[in-house]
Amino acid sequence: MKAAIIFLIVVAVQYAAAQKQYTNKFDNVDVDGVLSNNRILTNYIKCLMDKGPCTPEGRELKKLLPDALQTDCSKCTDTQRKNSQKVINFLRVNRPGEWKLLLDKYDSRGVYRSKYEKQG
Repeated sequence: MKAAIIFLIVVAVQYAAAQKQYTNKFDNVDVDGVLSNNRILTNYIKCLMDKGPCTPEGRELKKLLPDALQTDCSKCTDTQRKNSQKVINFLRVNRPGEWKLLLDKYDSRGVYRSKYEKQG
């Protein structure tokens, strides 16, 4: 009986932990393809900056980005963590003006900025 209760608690904890992750339905987006396509990347940036329409992936990113910054991506899947670092590094190096605009919008107080500047 005690083992069954422990098993149920373990299952409940694992289920609760799984529910605290962001959806992985967009984890298969070809991030390298987006980064290498100026038109598509610009459209994503416009979406995030409220300057253009958003794809479903863009809407999801825009919705989750503030929470991901605040929680240090604690709810991100491994793929999301890897891809977010890839995008950050790319924008910092190749599109610094737009990177600054994104930082000003999503990190206006500079709380997370220093962390990303050190990771380059």
